[in-house]
Amino acid sequence: MLLVTGGAGFIGSNVVAALNEAGRSDVVVCDLLGSDGKWRNLAKRQLVDIVPPAELLGWLEAGKLDAVIHLGAISETTATDGDLVIETNFRFSMRLLDWCTAHAVPLIYASSAATYGDGAEGFDDDPSVPALKKLRPMNLYGWSKYLFDIAVAERLARGDKLPPQCAGLKFFNVFGPNEYHKGSMMSVLARRFDDVKAGRVVQLFKSHREGIADGDQRRDFIYVDDVVRVIMWLLATPSVSGLFNVGTGKARSFKDLMMAAYAALGSKPNIEYIDMPESIRGSYQYFTQSKVDRLLGAGYNGGFTTLEDSVKAYVGDYLDRPDRFR
Repeated sequence: MLLVTGGAGFIGSNVVAALNEAGRSDVVVCDLLGSDGKWRNLAKRQLVDIVPPAELLGWLEAGKLDAVIHLGAISETTATDGDLVIETNFRFSMRLLDWCTAHAVPLIYASSAATYGDGAEGFDDDPSVPALKKLRPMNLYGWSKYLFDIAVAERLARGDKLPPQCAGLKFFNVFGPNEYHKGSMMSVLARRFDDVKAGRVVQLFKSHREGIADGDQRRDFIYVDDVVRVIMWLLATPSVSGLFNVGTGKARSFKDLMMAAYAALGSKPNIEYIDMPESIRGSYQYFTQSKVDRLLGAGYNGGFTTLEDSVKAYVGDYLDRPDRFR
């Protein structure tokens, strides 16, 4: 069997879909479905079991797994409950790492570009302990992911035993189907699509930094299909371990993202720029762009979809349809 933690979430449910489409029906999801309709992310899927996180370690003692894809986390960058985030994102991950090590089960896990903080140290996925220790995450979520990256790196540096495959993935700005339960953490495209479709004004932030135009704050936007392709490649290539950026390697602006949506619908742009709230101006990132040399150097050759083609696929296959779920 294959275990996908966070399998009812955004990236996780897309991974489960890809596994089913590849002929794997022996998939176990570890997640909480709650009462906000997150079950719809899995409504078209075939599963062996859905295990609550609190019961997982007991469940694991009776299960035999081919691999663990660990995507479960509190992923809100605005989270403030430090104890809950550390227990969920760090300590739970450490227990999974120990279990996979003891049972020689491959572990593919989600890190985050949030570990890079404001980007002052660049976006190089150098997995060494000294390089990681230079990073300064700007929020609790990023710090929790950083702690786990460091823990794995220190075990590797000491020559401690690790799972036979141990691959961490620093996701950049992922967008695509099944992100609808994420509320304010949804991509701007998903949040604003109904306004785009209806011709209503779409608001983007003004720039408060000299030399950067309004709406020209840039992110490394990557379509969820590309992320899933990387994970499926790692599953098929168990000889590859390491810490890898997962982005396109190209920074694009929020204006580019929304203009691609207008183009996908063949409609006239209607964008206005508003002041960024004072509360986030000091911590707002104006630029993220992954370096993907290590991933490519490890042998990945699945390519990355352009922003325009990604938005066209998302709009045409999901957002502009009655059923938006994969």
